[in-house]
Amino acid sequence: MRRRAGVGAIQKHKIAQEKYKDKGNEIQENQFEQMTKQLEVFRINLEDFATKHKNEIRKNADFRRQFQEMCATIGVDPLSSGKGFWSVLGIGDFYYELAVQIVEVCLATNEKNGGLISLSELRTRLIKARGQGKQHQEISMDDLICAAKKLKIFGSGFSVVSVGKGQYMVQSVPGELSMDHTAVLHQAASFGQAYASVNMLRTQLHWEEQRCSRALDHMLKEGLAWIDLQEPTEKRYYFPSMFTACINSK
Repeated sequence: MRRRAGVGAIQKHKIAQEKYKDKGNEIQENQFEQMTKQLEVFRINLEDFATKHKNEIRKNADFRRQFQEMCATIGVDPLSSGKGFWSVLGIGDFYYELAVQIVEVCLATNEKNGGLISLSELRTRLIKARGQGKQHQEISMDDLICAAKKLKIFGSGFSVVSVGKGQYMVQSVPGELSMDHTAVLHQAASFGQAYASVNMLRTQLHWEEQRCSRALDHMLKEGLAWIDLQEPTEKRYYFPSMFTACINSK
């Protein structure tokens, strides 16, 4: 018969396991300490870089985006750092000011577009409203997305909606768009047109007629779409939020 392990062997095995565990914890602590030191070095270098290129960060949109990506790699958010070194850059102030202006444009156009505006139209209106002042600060799409995300503190009243590759819209009314509503906008944007119809959605999305009608009628009810009853073939649902974008793409 096979002999069972004695009490002494079991205790030795338990002691060995505890030693391995302690050694593992020690290695993890050392690695964590090394990583912390490396991140601190990165942070100091990032501050030096920001000091040297302060003007470029504030004026050049591409440079500003790349700088934010560098910050994200080490877990630094200069936008939420209102005190200390990062406040000197004024980046946070730039985005908060931009967020306020986004709200102003959304409220001014709400009656026309139902609270849904394309990012391209928003950018055009903001550039016009800001004029030639502000030391000619360039506003990029990335800047708008970053600033719009700050508006989440207001709840579901403001959100950024993706309607295709590189295409976004800002929703400024309470409530979230469903997957179907987003798909409808995506189809309209993909074809470079500001409208959709039941047959178009049935063909492109392979939906049942009832599903198409339900999605379009809901958007009409919420003021996100206008209906054209004069088309001889079928009703068209136009999205005023896409008018400018579609005109500029042609």
